[in-house]
Amino acid sequence: MTRNSTISKRWRVFRPWPEALALTLLAAALGSTAVRAAAVSEPASCRTVRLADVGWTDVTATTAVLSALLRDLGYDAQTTLLSVPVTFASMKRGNIDVFLGNWMPAQTNDRRPYIEDRSIEVVRENLSGAKYTLAVPSYTYAAGLRDFADIQRFGAALHHTIYGIEAGNDGNHHILTMIQNNDFGLADFRLVESSEQGMLGEVARAYAAHAPIVFLAWDPHPMNIQFDLRYLAGGDSAFGPNYGGASVLTLIRTGYLAQCPNVGRLLQNLQFTTGGESEMMLAMVAGKQPPEVAARAWLRAHPTTVAFWLQGVATIGGGTAGGLPRGGSVRGIGAQFEPWLASHKLPVGDAMARGIDWIKQHSGSAFALVAAVVGVMIAAVSGLLHALPAPLVILGAAALAWLLQRSWWLASFVAAALLFIVNQGYWQQTVDTLSLVFVSTLVSILIGVPLGIAAGHRPRLNAALRPALDLMQTLPTFVYLIPTLVLFGLGVVPALISTVIFALPAAIRLTQLGIASVPRALLEAGEAFGATRWQLLCKVELPSAAPLILAGITQCIMLSLSMVVIGALVGAGGLGVPVVRALNTVQIGMGVEAGFVIVLLAVILDRIMRIKRA
Repeated sequence: MTRNSTISKRWRVFRPWPEALALTLLAAALGSTAVRAAAVSEPASCRTVRLADVGWTDVTATTAVLSALLRDLGYDAQTTLLSVPVTFASMKRGNIDVFLGNWMPAQTNDRRPYIEDRSIEVVRENLSGAKYTLAVPSYTYAAGLRDFADIQRFGAALHHTIYGIEAGNDGNHHILTMIQNNDFGLADFRLVESSEQGMLGEVARAYAAHAPIVFLAWDPHPMNIQFDLRYLAGGDSAFGPNYGGASVLTLIRTGYLAQCPNVGRLLQNLQFTTGGESEMMLAMVAGKQPPEVAARAWLRAHPTTVAFWLQGVATIGGGTAGGLPRGGSVRGIGAQFEPWLASHKLPVGDAMARGIDWIKQHSGSAFALVAAVVGVMIAAVSGLLHALPAPLVILGAAALAWLLQRSWWLASFVAAALLFIVNQGYWQQTVDTLSLVFVSTLVSILIGVPLGIAAGHRPRLNAALRPALDLMQTLPTFVYLIPTLVLFGLGVVPALISTVIFALPAAIRLTQLGIASVPRALLEAGEAFGATRWQLLCKVELPSAAPLILAGITQCIMLSLSMVVIGALVGAGGLGVPVVRALNTVQIGMGVEAGFVIVLLAVILDRIMRIKRA
């Protein structure tokens, strides 16, 4: 066959086809081999992927999606709930591998040191078109509150309050900066810091009552579907242009892509949309689905998106990842037992939620009355302490210490400790904490001492109370906040109710023990002199049981004080706020200062109330 023959010419046209096909197949084979090699060559440490979740619904949803994908690939995905600053610090120390919730530019200041020292790397932007700033309900917007500059004009209707999320959050920081600098005339406003769900609960209460409220809002989030809200203009200097327009980035600890290239490939592919995130979040918030369940359902409904995310990604064993998650590798009947049993769980939580909803609907006026009474009590005590000059309060506390204990050393210590608190700048928070402790202790005594006396006289009542008291003392204190937050909203009222529930068992148990321990000979002597039951109680039993009753009161005070940090999570204020803020922002100095102030306050109260031995 000559070069110029017809057959030769036709062959020259046809020859590139099989060559191209062969090259394509070879490239695919090499690519598949490279994918499998990437997965197989990863060190054993890559098989556990440590993720950070900052507790925002959107970040929880995206983190749950990534966790589901990783588990289907054979990895062990471990998610830790942290604040944003703690997340960055943990990534620098190598304790967290991946963070999907880097909202920019809101987190610029928090992130900057770690980018500068190259301890954190940016993988890609995983969400665009987001926003993050202050918002109001549409009816408040229609009334004229449309700009940051309008907030001060509506101050009285807003109770000079702005609602944020967890202490230490960057959005809260922007609001606090505005208040401190008197930007937009907000110097007389206060920020209520709690949590995302706590804030949204307060928004729901205001929305139902058609009351004005200003709060942090962002998109994507189901709040944009659940509420007819409007974002405020004019906040460019605080939150950035375009209503705090934001993009969300995927971050990793430095070197993670090179160390774990297969996981890195998945992270490079992973990209979300505002609509997709809102769908998942709506299933979690409105549908009350656990994040893992909502993520699995969304992945099953979007196989094309999942197939795109898994391009070039291999399973742990080196196989090509499928396009649709299968819910984990097949590991026998034992691996299926837990999901099957969990899918048929008893409706304990649902029953409790329905019960709380029923109580809220049918006893709203009663809870409103309780909230009003408690609020007035705390406001009265707090108002009195705030009205008194700090030197007068310090002198009064020192004088009280001397009168009760007859100790000049203790009086001097009380004065010095309170002066130190003023010096550290925590006097206002200390007054708020003292108000909460005083009222909660008073309520605990008014309920606990009579119940303890009755239980001391009636063994059957004591036996009936014992399981309830055991439950009150062993149930995690955070659990108390959930129903009280739903029933009473944010503020000091749910904190006080939770504190009373936590401290009440001490007053009941020690009072019961004191009454039950009164010597029988004393009672018989009183009866022999013709004492009535009331006289026996007042002149025999209570004096005999007084040491234990006073010990119960002291325990109530200490237990109430131990709840200050818990109360800060529902907007109660006090010394718990700087502690939570220091924890969420990794500020060692602030944490030590606030913690030491709480210790000093506890020592003062304990020493003043201590029973003086004869």
